[in-house]
Formats: sequence, structure tokens, C-alpha cells
Amino acid sequence: MSDLSHLETSLIEAVNAAASEAALEAVRVTALGKKGSVSELLKTLGSMTPDERKERGPLINGLRDRVAAALADRKATLQEEALSARLAQERADVTLPVQEGPQTRGRIHPISQVIDELTAIFADMGFAIAEGPDVETDFYNFTALNFPEGHPAREMHDTFFFSPDAKGERKVLRTHTSPVQVRTMQGQKPPIRVICPGRTYRCDSDQTHTPMFHQVEGLVIDRSAHFGHLKWILEEFCKAFFEVPNVKMRFRPSFFPFTEPSAEVDIQCARKGGDIRFGEGEDWLEILGCGMVHPNVLRNVGLDPDEYQGFAWGMGIDRIAMLKYGMPDLRPFFEADARWLSHYGFRPLDLPSLAGGLSV
Repeated sequence: MSDLSHLETSLIEAVNAAASEAALEAVRVTALGKKGSVSELLKTLGSMTPDERKERGPLINGLRDRVAAALADRKATLQEEALSARLAQERADVTLPVQEGPQTRGRIHPISQVIDELTAIFADMGFAIAEGPDVETDFYNFTALNFPEGHPAREMHDTFFFSPDAKGERKVLRTHTSPVQVRTMQGQKPPIRVICPGRTYRCDSDQTHTPMFHQVEGLVIDRSAHFGHLKWILEEFCKAFFEVPNVKMRFRPSFFPFTEPSAEVDIQCARKGGDIRFGEGEDWLEILGCGMVHPNVLRNVGLDPDEYQGFAWGMGIDRIAMLKYGMPDLRPFFEADARWLSHYGFRPLDLPSLAGGLSV
């Protein structure tokens, strides 16, 4: 009996003295392992007489149970201490501001955002995207679009001209994205439904004009396109882009060499406290130009105006970005100021869509 008591005391002391789970496991093996001290005592029960087994069995089994219980309690204590130490080491001060990662710290430029919004809207209507070169010939920028040589309409654009080449021809930085329409009509048979976003260039600079800016133009050519189709497309675009349920539009007669008839489009708005709100109010704001494609333009690209007709429209991407997102000055768009971009930019993972919202 005294031997069992002494063994139990020494084992319990060893359990309590174990400073780690590894040390505790070594004590467990010493006591309850295959060749442990308590396991060896259990083996002796088989060689005892029934009376001895009846007397010694409960004592040895009780010793085993108490040692196992002590081991379990000590293991739980060590695990709790280890968890507390780890939590203390990995503690985070939640009162500090969260540092943004590169995925959320970067910003999409408003121009890129608006081009993505335009693409989402018109793609839903079945339009494709067409692109062309920034440096154009006189033919594509003017002549093919019904600007004859010496015509005063050419003075409507403050054009950047290049020096004459070996043939005496002067190329230009395109003054609009209409040359893309010409190239599209030359390379694709009707029906045609495209929008043409891109950079354009004019010698002008003030609060609402810059030498380089962005335009988007749309073109539809088929056998039955008419002004009613144009009106519906523009109404649906304005409702989707400005995210309003309804918008009133006003078409005013105008002049563009490449369309006939031509019109400028105003949309309903309200001016309140320096803000412009669309779809309400009694005021009007000019937003774009449009019209039916001039028969001369169709002839210049090899289409028969007696068989095909169509319509086109164009607007400034920078301008509609300013109107939608409340930017008072166009010039910071091109100044590469990270503070301005951080304020007006868009998170890179918030891709615009008609289902999820354009300006999420």
C-alpha cells in the first residue's frame, strides 16, 4: 500500500511539474505507457491469486485512473496557457485604422470608369466597340465626313496638323472619333451597330476644354433605321447612365456636316445648390449631338443611300463624367494628382454592370 501511495505521489508531482505538453507526454509514457510503472503493476494482476487480485486490483486501477485524470487536467491547463500566450502575442489593436492593401488602395480613373459604364450600357443594347488610330489622314477626318476642301465647316475644329509628308499630305490628330465610323463602314457590311470611344484632340484649353479629351460616338446603319430608333436609344442610355427612372429630352435643330437632319439634345435637369440633378426640375442641359447619317457620307464609304440609311450621335466622355460625378473642372483629369484620383477615383474591383449598378 505504501509503495502505491509513494508511486502515486511521485507521479502526481511529476505531472504538476510538467511545463509543456511535450514534458507531460513524457510523464504519461513513464506512468501509463506500454512499459510504464503503472502499466507494469497492472500486468502483475494476472499472476495473483483471486484473493490477492480482489485486494490489489482496485488499488492499482484506482491509481491508474487518478494518474490519468491528473494528466488530463494538466494537459487542459497547459493548452489554455499556450492559447492565452499566443493570443497575447498576436493581439491586434482594433482601434487602429485598417491599412488598405494594394487591391483596395488603388483607384480607377473616372474616364476609365465612365468608358466601362458606357460599354456596359450599349453592349446590353447589342452594340460592339470599334477603335481607330489617333493620327488620321485628311480624308478620314474631314473629306469622307462631308467636309469638302476649303469648306468653312472645317473651321469648326481647331485642328493639330502635322508637317507635310513626302507626298505633301498633312496628317492630323483626329478632332473627333467619327473617322472610326468611316473605317467601320468601309470594312463591315450593314447592319452596323457600334460605339467608338477614344481620345480626340483640339487646340483649346480652359475650365471645360483641354487639348486632349475623350469622346464616344455611336453609329447604326441598316435598311430601316430611323430617327425614332435614335431617340429611344438616347433615352435609354441617359436613364441608365444617370441612374434615374425617367428623363425628358429635347431635340433642337442644329448643323453637322456629316448628318442631315442634325440635332442637339438637351435633357431635363434641376440645378440646386450647385448640384445638377437629372430626371427632375424644369431646366435643360445640352449633352450631345446627333442626326441621320448624311447621304454623302454613305457614298464616300461605298454604300448606296437609296438602300441603306442610319443615324449617329456623339458626346464628350469627360463632360458626362463631370456632370454625373460633380467634378467642377476638367483640367485635373489630366494632372496626375494622386489626391484628386483618391477622391474621385473608383475601387478597382467594383466593376460597373447594369445588374449590380454602374457606380457602386
